[in-house]
Amino acid sequence: MTLNYIDYILILYVIYLSIASIVSFILYNRDKKLAIKGQDRVKEKTLLSSAIYGGAIGSFLGRIAFHHKTNKIYFSVVIYLSIIIELLVIAFMVFIKLGGIK
Repeated sequence: MTLNYIDYILILYVIYLSIASIVSFILYNRDKKLAIKGQDRVKEKTLLSSAIYGGAIGSFLGRIAFHHKTNKIYFSVVIYLSIIIELLVIAFMVFIKLGGIK
């Protein structure tokens, strides 16, 4: 089986999303720990940016695992929209791979 360019792009995109999600998850963990200790926190802008730039799954899981920022509606909106966009990009790449666009 040989890989074509769309295979490589899809693989790299999934790796990128995985790394970004791990970073987002760690950021939520760190922010929660800092909040408990009453220390300077990770900026909300940083947490939201981590979701927008590919870490939406990690942000989603971090919010659940650490019960952090769960009451902030705008966090939910940004994270859910980011997840939808990430999944649409993957679906589009799979569509192309299956011969959807010629």
